[in-house]
Amino acid sequence: MRVLVVEDEARYAAGLRDGLEAEGFAVDVAPDGVDGLWLARENTYDAIVLDIMLPRLNGYRVCRALRGEGDWTPILMLTAKEGEWDEIEGLDTGADDYLTKPVSYAVLLARLRALLRREARQRPAVLAAGDLRLDPATRTVTRAGRDIEVTARELAVLEFLLRRAGEAVSKRTILDQVWGDDFEGDPNIVEVYVRRLRNKVDRPFGRESLRTVRGHGYRLVRDDG
Repeated sequence: MRVLVVEDEARYAAGLRDGLEAEGFAVDVAPDGVDGLWLARENTYDAIVLDIMLPRLNGYRVCRALRGEGDWTPILMLTAKEGEWDEIEGLDTGADDYLTKPVSYAVLLARLRALLRREARQRPAVLAAGDLRLDPATRTVTRAGRDIEVTARELAVLEFLLRRAGEAVSKRTILDQVWGDDFEGDPNIVEVYVRRLRNKVDRPFGRESLRTVRGHGYRLVRDDG
């Protein structure tokens, strides 16, 4: 899943980014409201973590602009300001949740996951292709009823492919959605993770769900029997 963090405190933003990436999220960071609004308009995100007290354009105005354009990406607002009227203004401009700094990272992550579950009204609660199942809420993977241990990044790759099951997806698209646009490492990292997943979700079960599309990327078939 891909998250946009709009936060002007560099150390705080870096901490959020590191923590979310460790959980398998792809994270983009914007240091002010103008850049945050531009990124939100140019990309598709599963959720936005939005500070209120931002340079150039405050969080209220960013939220109001997105909602006015029909963008209903879940927004979790953060602020150092205390007071019920600030919270009311944030929610009234279209935010889905609101937290006051300092906030426990564990609480922020739990709220973010709750927003993602809530937003997933049009998405299946459990992603499945045949007997391969992934539960985004519990972050568990099973096949034929057997639990499969995966890392956070393996889970993120598998979740993205399951959401695009049946489609041929390029390596570049996987990189952008799972590692983020600014990933500067070896793009062959996608092959490494696909190979790891095949060794966990396919080969032990005699399946070939994760297939290579020559010259393009990969396809996760809906049911390979």
